Amino acid sequence: MANLNEQNVYFGPDSLKKYFDPDCQPPLPLVELPRHLNPYYDDGVRIYAKMMTMHPANNVKAMPALNMLESSVVSNKTNTIIEYSSGSTVISMSMIARVMHGISDTRAFLSNKTSDAKLKLMQFFGLNITLFGGPSQPEPVDARGGIQNARKMAMESETIVNPNQYENDLNWQAHVRWTGPQIFKQLPEINVLCAGMGTSGTMTGLGTYFKSVKPSVMKLGVCTAPGDRVPGPRSYALLRPVEFPWREAVDAIEEVGSSDSYTLSLNLCREGLVCGPSSGFNLQGLFQMLEKRKSTGTLSDLAGLDGITHCVFLCCDLPYQYIEEYFQKLGPEQFPPIQNERLAKVDLHRYDESWERDAWEILPQFYGSPRSLAQCRLSEITPKPHNWVIDLRRLPDFHAWHLPGSVNLPLSSHGPHTPSPFSDAAVLEAQWVELERIFSNASLVSDLDSHRVLLLCYDGNTARVATSVLRAKGLDADSIRGGCQVLRSYGIGDDRVPAPNKVPYRTTVSVSAMPLD
Repeated sequence: MANLNEQNVYFGPDSLKKYFDPDCQPPLPLVELPRHLNPYYDDGVRIYAKMMTMHPANNVKAMPALNMLESSVVSNKTNTIIEYSSGSTVISMSMIARVMHGISDTRAFLSNKTSDAKLKLMQFFGLNITLFGGPSQPEPVDARGGIQNARKMAMESETIVNPNQYENDLNWQAHVRWTGPQIFKQLPEINVLCAGMGTSGTMTGLGTYFKSVKPSVMKLGVCTAPGDRVPGPRSYALLRPVEFPWREAVDAIEEVGSSDSYTLSLNLCREGLVCGPSSGFNLQGLFQMLEKRKSTGTLSDLAGLDGITHCVFLCCDLPYQYIEEYFQKLGPEQFPPIQNERLAKVDLHRYDESWERDAWEILPQFYGSPRSLAQCRLSEITPKPHNWVIDLRRLPDFHAWHLPGSVNLPLSSHGPHTPSPFSDAAVLEAQWVELERIFSNASLVSDLDSHRVLLLCYDGNTARVATSVLRAKGLDADSIRGGCQVLRSYGIGDDRVPAPNKVPYRTTVSVSAMPLD
């Protein structure tokens, strides 16, 4: 563990290899929890998070993956990696296989009960996925599960490697090689070490290392409570067939449920230590052990020569792939409400500024006249062919004044005094639903399909929504910015020439100087 790269910069043709190599990096951060996150601070306990999330692969499994592949991949022979994994291990293998060994074919065997978010995450990283039925965490020796299927495929082909994290001692030895030495170098005062038990590799490696360099360190393993589930760790019952020497590596076991795990993870994330549920799981296990010690009066027995108990727990991965589970596991009171949540299901189409047009730019494209628009009476304006002008105002207002050749499609949700849909969520919801209903008429859409469409309303905002709806259906639609209010302010339809000093909306060019064609 040289860690000579204090600037944390990686140069040259092997820059990515160095970036992934712990021997070429500064140690991953060790961060003390602030007092308000440490309920045992006044009892002389200091708690530190080892941020395994800060490895380039963003999870604790990166170092085992690196260690296992380093010894199992045969140069110019191995072309495929296969691993049974719920996510972090095989994703790390995929990246490390590419970076370190130039292998792009990594295949994930995993449970059919894996969340859709995790499946998509593995697809995102280019993994070839095969699902297996049965228990989500099969026993490593069960011939019916994906673990042994992966092993069998590798045994039948010299080009396939199955690192098999469940039985490969290089899994836990990675933490003897890297993680343990990092922690000891960063915090030689350490008194308690806490990690979750999945394959048990992390705790086995760390426990083995500290048993060698500082036997006084208490090694605490954390398992899931019976009948509960947290991504990554296993229940104590499922650990029994695991053949790693985890029993010799741990001093105590705590069992933790999912609710506490997700809650603590959420709290850590909001305080700036971004980590997934297994990190909250580890911290809760540590809290439980400390509370038991405090209640029996033996907490001070863990302290070092300085009278302080220094505890380290591992932050194993990031929370993003588990976001849906946080909302499922925790109550709505844990999350701020969404204002105007009703809009989440409406107004779903894109907008484009170019679709909202200045009247003096767009009207000449729909109407032809030898003189400028503002000097024409409506009766003198001739509509061009292959254009539709749709007026969304109410019928009385349409009859009182409208552009020649326009068609009235009045909206019940739109009136001269209706608030803007962009200032009132209820108005936007009502207008979008009504517009979607009107323009779901296949016959109407078919009639509009070969035409340019111009949409007009009172103030331009409702027409802007309607333009978004029609554009989503593939139609060539635009709206007039400012709507009829702007047109009337220009004098269009007043049967009089506007005053000489009248300035058109959003332009300083003289109205009379703008030809129609």
